[in-house]
Amino acid sequence: MLLTTYQTPAALRRIGKNRLTTWLKNRKVRNSQLVAATAVEAAEAQHTVVAGEKVAASVVAKLARQVTALDAEIAEIDALIESRFRDHPHATAILSMPGIGPVLGAEFIAHTGGDMSVFGSPDRLAGVAGLAPVPKDSGRINGNMRRPRRYCRRLLRVFYMSAMVAARCCPVSKAFYERKRAEGKSHKQAIIALARRRLNVIWALIRDGRTHSRSPHPRPLPHWAERSQQVTSQA
Repeated sequence: MLLTTYQTPAALRRIGKNRLTTWLKNRKVRNSQLVAATAVEAAEAQHTVVAGEKVAASVVAKLARQVTALDAEIAEIDALIESRFRDHPHATAILSMPGIGPVLGAEFIAHTGGDMSVFGSPDRLAGVAGLAPVPKDSGRINGNMRRPRRYCRRLLRVFYMSAMVAARCCPVSKAFYERKRAEGKSHKQAIIALARRRLNVIWALIRDGRTHSRSPHPRPLPHWAERSQQVTSQA
């Protein structure tokens, strides 16, 4: 946003920190005071006029306006995606999961079709998402596991990214992640384990038409969900 109007040190020095802060605030720039102070401070340290500076400034301004217009277009598309996603019958259950917002939720629906009956079980969904390891045995060696060769990488990304967020913002997920790390798992392995656990939870929520909560579930869980313990208290 700043580069659409002020591209040179001289221009920044002329407007000054206070007026630049106001200009940025009016355009809803985050941390406008800090941005203005940093920009003006850098401008005060640069008094050398470079040959072709005006031409370069014009090019920068044009590129900055194009980036700003692209950002606005992306925001508009995101709003359309969110609106369409919220109309889906499973949207409420999916959004109740810590770490999943409208964009990741829409990706989940797009890559699963929104119909869990197609997969038949959470284990099958985990296989499609690349979260269910398969044996890699040969000769006398057995017990080795690896990710399947064919899986939906975008669906894996949905679970992986949401697990990354949940490991920071959800106390239960954070505790699970730290427990896996204490067991000697790498960061990536711990996140994958958390993603697999969360897959069971979101499957149960969609199946039962419930939303995620931290209160104990009144009914006993099926065997495939026992690993996630209390479905509604785990994320």
